[in-house]
Amino acid sequence: MTDYHIEIEFQQNRPKGEVVCGDVFYTRRIREEGRTILVLSDGIGHGVKANVLATLTASMALNYSSFHTKPEVAANIFMRALPKSADGKENYATFTIIEMEDEGLVRIINYDNPTVLIFRNGKQYFPREVETSIRGKENEGKILRIRQFTPQKEDRIIFMTDGVDQSGLGTKKYPMGWGLENIAYFIESQLEREPNMSAGKLVRKIVSKAGLNDDFEVKDDTSCGSVYFREPREFMLITGPPFYKIKDNDFVQRIQDFKGKKIICGGTTAEIIARELDLEVHIQHRYHTEGIPPAAEMFGFDMVTEGILTLGRVEEILESYNSETRLGETPPEEVVKLLLKHDYIHIIVGTRINWAHHDPDQPVELEIRKFVIKRIVKLLEEQFFKRVLVEYV
Repeated sequence: MTDYHIEIEFQQNRPKGEVVCGDVFYTRRIREEGRTILVLSDGIGHGVKANVLATLTASMALNYSSFHTKPEVAANIFMRALPKSADGKENYATFTIIEMEDEGLVRIINYDNPTVLIFRNGKQYFPREVETSIRGKENEGKILRIRQFTPQKEDRIIFMTDGVDQSGLGTKKYPMGWGLENIAYFIESQLEREPNMSAGKLVRKIVSKAGLNDDFEVKDDTSCGSVYFREPREFMLITGPPFYKIKDNDFVQRIQDFKGKKIICGGTTAEIIARELDLEVHIQHRYHTEGIPPAAEMFGFDMVTEGILTLGRVEEILESYNSETRLGETPPEEVVKLLLKHDYIHIIVGTRINWAHHDPDQPVELEIRKFVIKRIVKLLEEQFFKRVLVEYV
């Protein structure tokens, strides 16, 4: 296994007046194979028509990549599947596929999108590129550009649609558009100023600059994604006391030995840890929100919250989370912030039942904390690409 975390971020902007974006970005994590697949597709034109073409292309590209279909064969299949225009002209969508393996191999397949930029040690990196013709007579002259390399810690991948590199087209400063050379220089200068810049911050800067090139009224769908291979951040969430009371001391020692940030979700759990470590718990009423008990502070822990109600709300926030979500300061939102800031998440689940929440009228998955945790883990792994280790005690 690699010793880095893969941070992935994506942002897009659409022209004024358009209801939907004509660029589509899909991701899939295949845990059993240790693979992560990213697909960005740009449909011809704008609006709904472009979105339909891009959606068809991106979904098929994602599925065929998942099945290990040769890219030149897969491209032929989904290009033939795209509907023709009423005038008989060919419809098409460009695409970029990025396949990343946990064992440390990256493959980039690009068709008609701007060249994917790769950076190593803050400078542009150029792995060998191979050109492959797409199968089928009707695809004569259509080329896939494929690159493969083994990433190192601090490497970055930037992928985009032509709304980024053609931004500013026709302006005095960029008569031919912003262009890949200028984009690469812009990224290098940003990384020189802030080498550890997050993937999210970098991609926001690129999309913002593209918008600035067009006086903040983009002429084309503008999408950009960033992959950052970096040092992982570790985090521990503890919820519920251990099944056997005799194990309380071992339980607390396991937590105390953990070097990363850690929080406690559960009043009984906090009381056990405070007792074993001779600590005090201080309630912080500023965190109070309707329906959720206030959070608390305890030395050595970033946060202490109530258990099952807070975790249930955490699951709801994660399920509806998107790039537009703005998190406040309620206990569940603070927990979500910490989860999203970290990469390797250790969750210790005590299996002693808290009879205060044992209500036979409630669904089982809300009644017992481990079912709530299972849903949270699934969201963290599949939507946020976190590595999660759950330990039941």
